[in-house]
Amino acid sequence: MSDIRGPLWSHSCTWTDLLVPVSLDAGRDGLDLCDGWMDRWTATWKYAGDEIAGPVRHLGQVPVASRGPMRGFTWRREQRHRPGLESLVSTGRLHGFESLEEDQLLVALDFAGDLVELLSQPLRIRFRTMKKWRNHTPDFFAVTRVGAWLIDVRPRDLIEPEDLESFAAAEEVALACGWHYAVAAAWRPHVRSTLGALYGKRRPTRDVLGIQPELLAHAEEEATFGELAAAQTYWPAARAQLLHLLWHRKLGIDLAQPLTDSSRVVLAGGPS
Repeated sequence: MSDIRGPLWSHSCTWTDLLVPVSLDAGRDGLDLCDGWMDRWTATWKYAGDEIAGPVRHLGQVPVASRGPMRGFTWRREQRHRPGLESLVSTGRLHGFESLEEDQLLVALDFAGDLVELLSQPLRIRFRTMKKWRNHTPDFFAVTRVGAWLIDVRPRDLIEPEDLESFAAAEEVALACGWHYAVAAAWRPHVRSTLGALYGKRRPTRDVLGIQPELLAHAEEEATFGELAAAQTYWPAARAQLLHLLWHRKLGIDLAQPLTDSSRVVLAGGPS
């Protein structure tokens, strides 16, 4: 993972560069990873509506298509979490989440994840610790252009020792399948505010005034956000088009800093 102090330009970062890393060493120490663990541990997933279980060793061979979430997303009065459905531009579909933290992850994946496919509550893992058998259901499975990711979401201050065991078990399963693994526990400074500003302009938009080509051309000069917008006759429309170009990673900014008029904007793939 990149140094969290470094700049993040649109095409030089991945979505995990937006996260503050979580160490799983303490959780891994409690797992039973003796020879043959991939045959003893099992995974259960839903395929065409039915639950299917098998050893972890064979999980990586299971096709993603036709898989369904292990459990549904329900809404009721007085519940303590905030479930919902997020519309992702990358997949063109609604995807379920069980908390605002999970929703934030979906937005980050849609922006910087090179996302191709996503499944909520993708599988249930039955794993063995040094003391007992336990179950864990990771929050998301994401297929991206740079590999597949098994992902858990948990605010850092709510992570308990048993959570670390579950996350470490999920990471071992992911590695055994040739996937990546990540815990979304905390975001780098200003990521939330920046993604929030870009979020409203993620939808397809018409450039009836022909502003985008001029913005892209002027971005080669590495101007600031405010300078690029002010250089256009219709500067309010230019600001909206800039946000759209940033979301779709045709332009880049430094996500380690707040998005302001003084933020330097470069062409995607520009200097880092």
